[in-house]
Amino acid sequence: MSTTKYIFVTGGVTSSLGKGIISASLAKLLQSRGYSVTIQKLDPYINVDPGTLNPYEHGECYVTEDGAETDLDLGHYERFINLPTTQANNVTTGRIYQTVINKERKGDYLGKTVQVIPHITDEIKRNIKLLGKKFNYDVVITEIGGTVGDIESLPYIESVRQLKWELGPTNSLFIHLTLVPYLAASGELKTKPTQHSVKVLLENGIQPDVLVLRTEHPLNLDLRKKVALFCNVEIEAVIQSIDVSTIYEVPLLMKEEKLDLIVLRKLNLPENEEPKLIEWKQFVDKLKNPKKEINVGLVGKYIELPDSYKSIMESFIHAGSVNQCKVNIKSLHSEIIDDNNVAEMLKNVQGIIVAPGFGNRGIEGKISAVKYARENNLPFLGICLGMQCAVVEFARNVLGYADANSTEMSRTTTNPVIDLMEEQKGVTEKGGTMRLGAYPCDLKTDTKVFGIYKQEHIIERHRHRYEFNNSYLNEFEKAGLKAVGLNPDTNLVEIVEIPEHRWFIGVQFHPEYKSTVVHPHPLFVDFVREMCSCK
Repeated sequence: MSTTKYIFVTGGVTSSLGKGIISASLAKLLQSRGYSVTIQKLDPYINVDPGTLNPYEHGECYVTEDGAETDLDLGHYERFINLPTTQANNVTTGRIYQTVINKERKGDYLGKTVQVIPHITDEIKRNIKLLGKKFNYDVVITEIGGTVGDIESLPYIESVRQLKWELGPTNSLFIHLTLVPYLAASGELKTKPTQHSVKVLLENGIQPDVLVLRTEHPLNLDLRKKVALFCNVEIEAVIQSIDVSTIYEVPLLMKEEKLDLIVLRKLNLPENEEPKLIEWKQFVDKLKNPKKEINVGLVGKYIELPDSYKSIMESFIHAGSVNQCKVNIKSLHSEIIDDNNVAEMLKNVQGIIVAPGFGNRGIEGKISAVKYARENNLPFLGICLGMQCAVVEFARNVLGYADANSTEMSRTTTNPVIDLMEEQKGVTEKGGTMRLGAYPCDLKTDTKVFGIYKQEHIIERHRHRYEFNNSYLNEFEKAGLKAVGLNPDTNLVEIVEIPEHRWFIGVQFHPEYKSTVVHPHPLFVDFVREMCSCK
């Protein structure tokens, strides 16, 4: 008998209802009751991972400590439960099929016909159980991407149906998230979409144990009874998930709805202590009652889809709560910024962050924004490509190298102040081949970043191919742009700053990946603090 309990979270009616937030909220509640919990995401797309997906297509690509390029929901998981995820926490159809095909080519199936059932479903089940076996978690929550009824989700639905039977009735349960729409014309909440969604789930052999209903208006007892009756669940297991001003209120609402208690009872687990969530409540209270307000300019080229910079947005929320400050993010498209309009576009901001990205599009606008921040003593944070833009701008306008550039943008530049990393020069494939995951960095002690981190040795997550060209390092340092964080193994420049500037820092890594509710990232916290003093 398995010692790990498994919870499967499915969605119906429409996508983007918040399965990831519900999963993370439940994990937080179970964690606060003393259980070891992790969450994994099953993604139905055939890409092996989201690393090659356009941010407009799928939002940001989140990177784990072990260097996996994963779905952005894993960022929510880490931000809520304050524990690192791994490659095993994100499974895609592409990875499943790739593994099965590789086994077939090696002859592992002994000449049998390879089919969706049992070979694909068995591989899915193996991946689901891998986390519980490898790390011995008390509870593994598995979120299935997409909605029930999608063709691409069917192998996952069949796999978890089989797992329910294999694990036994008290070792797994199904939570189904649906929408209860409000029709303004008649002033009614409608349960029919939920009933139809559950019907589709039943047709696939799964009876949900808990229903979570997304709604704009409170659900009355009669409506809950109706849903319970027609969907064959207990009335206590019909949970309301009403719209809130911030996703960080959802764990508190789920606690009020007793979602964790229902889950523990159905899994035959002791309740343990009542979740206190003291730190969480303090965080939400500060977030909802700020004493100050600032504007930060986010300069990027994917601003049409906010999810493209999801972790950055959330990091500002965490840092804003610490400073009891509401951070308004003013998204600025780097393609329309230039030296002529940059002052007008940035006139109402207290700081600038230049976002990560790839490719030449919008690069000159980012460089114009960096120049404005440097020359006007405006707090500046550059992340990954944002740091590289700061280096290029300084080389052009302070060192006097007019054609300075990154070789990513210009192969013919005579001053490649940013160049392709040595180990990347033989790489031809795109997926999973960048410098990925956690790497160490040593900080110089007489610097602003050391004062922010308050430690000499840090570990941060990376996702890049290009680096600072160290052959120019002495020139930069003499002119006032200092390399203040270095990789101890490769001497790669990880952090630059201008000491004479009030707050000008560029980092090659992605600090936003490590910011959580319990541990907001110190760089974002200090950046917001400095912007508040600007105000």
